Amino acid sequence: MFEGKSIIDVLNMGGWVLYIILGTSIISISVICLKAIEFWLKSKVRRAEFVKELIGAIKKGKIDEAMYYCDRVNSPMANVSKAGLIAFKEKEESIEAAMKREIMIQTVKLEGLNTILATLGSTTVYIGLVGTVIGIIGAFNNISRMGSGGLTVVIGGVSEALINTAAGLLVAIPATVAYNFFSKSVDKFVVDMEYCVSAVEENLKRK
Repeated sequence: MFEGKSIIDVLNMGGWVLYIILGTSIISISVICLKAIEFWLKSKVRRAEFVKELIGAIKKGKIDEAMYYCDRVNSPMANVSKAGLIAFKEKEESIEAAMKREIMIQTVKLEGLNTILATLGSTTVYIGLVGTVIGIIGAFNNISRMGSGGLTVVIGGVSEALINTAAGLLVAIPATVAYNFFSKSVDKFVVDMEYCVSAVEENLKRK
């Protein structure tokens, strides 16, 4: 079906809808790559190692050193822990509340761009179906005007129209899988941040 055809020829077979799907695929791949790099960098920090180093500094009363350590670590846990240390230094009534607020901020940041993947995963299939329906209507319309062609022409027109559905699925499936994976990763980060709240608050209360 695609023998001897260039990429432009294939895109033209699918019509303007296929160009839209191509655009969504570029967006999807870009978002997946950005999120994968972001989460990979943040997940390099191990919770046990981070908490051990941080609590060690807190137990020694070196709050400034603990804050400096948080600044050097690229992890949501570090931001949450630093919020608690700042609250302690400023003698706020609730250290836990300050850290909980930071968890909300960090969660929103972690979930950034995930909505795009969810949207592409749920809508690109339908965009492909619209293109297929338009293509099928066009094929039958051409036959009615020409008054000839028979089954061969119909099958050829339908097969070209189905390119849009196939392309839509090829974009939607990876986007949906990536969305689910990143959502689970966010949940893991939240668990780590909650653990830090408990550990930091407990040790700061002893000061």
